[in-house]
Amino acid sequence: MIKFWSVNTIAFNLMGYPMSYVEFLGTIFSLWSVWLISQRKILTWPVGIVGVLLYMVLFYQIRLYSDMLEQIYYLVISVYGWWRWITPERDTGKVLQVRYSPSSKIVLIAAITIAVSFATGALMSQIHHLLPAIFLEKASFPYLDALTTIMSFTAMWLMVQKRIESWYYWIIVDVIGIWLYYVKEVKFIAFLYVIFLFIAINGSISWLKTAKIVH
Repeated sequence: MIKFWSVNTIAFNLMGYPMSYVEFLGTIFSLWSVWLISQRKILTWPVGIVGVLLYMVLFYQIRLYSDMLEQIYYLVISVYGWWRWITPERDTGKVLQVRYSPSSKIVLIAAITIAVSFATGALMSQIHHLLPAIFLEKASFPYLDALTTIMSFTAMWLMVQKRIESWYYWIIVDVIGIWLYYVKEVKFIAFLYVIFLFIAINGSISWLKTAKIVH
């Protein structure tokens, strides 16, 4: 029986790079989801859930444990986001409009994100000692992986609220991710993050234009 969820089960070779089914399908659904959210389409949430489940399996197998745990958060927040985007705001009776958070809140959220990232990195650097039955080997790049993970948590939450600054978090995450995944030799995902970077830049411009039209 072919194990389609295994990173060692190859679907095809792309310019000499062995592409697993789980990496390829996870990439396609994730890319589709990010494009949909840049266009403010509600379909982004169910499409994203499929990509999340596939990446959860992938990241466990390549020992990016923070990224694996990140997918659990994405799964929960995607369900919430799906509901939130179709729920009218109490004060306007309309679907959520894109906007910036107050400046004081932006600074507070950034400070919390940095502090939690450091704490998570410290934990993940020792996770193979704390839970050896589950995490069989030492985590790769625990602090950098934790930073992108926590920044992604923040960005996703802000995106659910349709806050424009969410895109700035994604841009930073994408730049780091391009290097990290290339080094971990999941090069198709590294390439995906190049595309994500351009979509994030385009998404920020699109949401800014929308905010100016609304106001």
